[in-house]
Amino acid sequence: MEPTILYIIIAIISLIAGVVAGKFIFAANTKRIIQDAESQANKIVNDANTAAENLKKEKLLEAKEKFVQLKAEHDKELFEKNKKINDAEGRIRQKEQSLNQKIDNLDKQAKENEAIKENLNRQIEVVGQKRNELEKHQEEHIRRLEKISTLSAEEAKAQLLETLKQEAQTSALALQQEIIEEAKLKANKEARKLVIQSIQRTAAEQTIENTVTVFNLETDEIKGQIIGREGRNIRAIEAATGVDLIVDDTPEAIVLSCFDPLRREIARLALQRLVTDGRIHPARIEEVVEKTRKQLEEQVLEIGERTVIELGIHGLHKELVRIVGKMRFRSSYGQNLLMHSREVANLCSIMASELGLNPKLAKRAGLLHDIGKVPDEETELSHALLGAKLAEKYGENPAVVNAIGAHHDEIEMKYVISPVVQACDAISGARPGARREIMQQYLQRIRDLENLALTYSGVEKAYAIQAGRELRVIAEADKLSDAESEKLSFEIAQKIQAEMIYPGQIKVTVIREKRAVNVAR
Repeated sequence: MEPTILYIIIAIISLIAGVVAGKFIFAANTKRIIQDAESQANKIVNDANTAAENLKKEKLLEAKEKFVQLKAEHDKELFEKNKKINDAEGRIRQKEQSLNQKIDNLDKQAKENEAIKENLNRQIEVVGQKRNELEKHQEEHIRRLEKISTLSAEEAKAQLLETLKQEAQTSALALQQEIIEEAKLKANKEARKLVIQSIQRTAAEQTIENTVTVFNLETDEIKGQIIGREGRNIRAIEAATGVDLIVDDTPEAIVLSCFDPLRREIARLALQRLVTDGRIHPARIEEVVEKTRKQLEEQVLEIGERTVIELGIHGLHKELVRIVGKMRFRSSYGQNLLMHSREVANLCSIMASELGLNPKLAKRAGLLHDIGKVPDEETELSHALLGAKLAEKYGENPAVVNAIGAHHDEIEMKYVISPVVQACDAISGARPGARREIMQQYLQRIRDLENLALTYSGVEKAYAIQAGRELRVIAEADKLSDAESEKLSFEIAQKIQAEMIYPGQIKVTVIREKRAVNVAR
């Protein structure tokens, strides 16, 4: 055999021998491990039994302690319940005793009441007997009186009642007359006080409206463009606006004449646009007038909205707001209608507050009282009735409708604010300066104002400015001191208030100036 094969056989034999030896060793180790595991398992079981016995003893002890504790608590609760029951039984016994005592007292009181009742019955019988005796004596007395006076009791009673009635009527009439006189005196005094306070708390500017408007031009050459060839432009303007254009020798001016201020304003604005643009012909005129009319309608609505916002009036119908705005371009006896209506609204609010009425409702009626003066269409109704009709149409309060229609006594006044609106309308229209004032009277008032200040010593010059609403007095510094200047201002104001008639109020300003002038040469 070759050595290699021999080595292989030896190796195989060695491997087989090793495997057999390993099996014997593994079996011996496995047996030993099993024995060790059994011994450990027995030990664990013994330990577990011991621990279980100990735990069982502990739990038994705890259960006994818990039982003892619960039993003690139960005994305590039973003791407390028994105590409460005993207390309740004691209270019940006391109440029984008290009730028995009250029952005994009631029995005694009932017996006493029966005795009192019997006593009262006896007294009632005695009173009845005495009453019968008294009625007999009274009848006998009446018969004797009738025999003496020759009048029956009914006749005497009627005569006495008639006498008393006449005396009462006389006294009542005298007292009524005295109360009426006192009420009239007090009412007149309070009415004057309210009117004066309302006028003093409301200041309105003096306004004058005319039926003509002067349109100023830069040069007279523009007049020819406005007139146009053979007057076609001016005829187109008059036809589109309804305003008469007067082109005369007045330098750089054209007069617009129309009774309707709204038309005059449309014509003025349209003419201003045409002159600025330079294109003046009939087609252009009609286009510009139409645009201006639409623009002015928007301006009218804006004026109405601004007015109601400033006066704090809410919920007014849009058409009524537009009518309020149109009043800006209307006048009544020279007084601007919107200014007049605003003034009446403020007066109504103040007077209603003083009288304890609703000031907002009164202000609303005051603003709308003349809306019939600016109708969209001509009608035969008076402005008061037309205004009431419009207010009712647009859902105004019945009190406001009645105040508008009754402020000239054309319908019956049904609400308290109606006479308030009427009075405030009269106040606004009748106050000095409200209506148109003749120029000569105005100039005379200005001169009287200046001359009044010049009557005082120490006054060098006096000027009435701001249409007579302020008097400016120049005092001589050498003759008057600062304190005397203040006194002079007060005295002039008091004299104006006492002697002159004027609209609104007049401010008196005294100026004392000391100048030192030197020339450096």
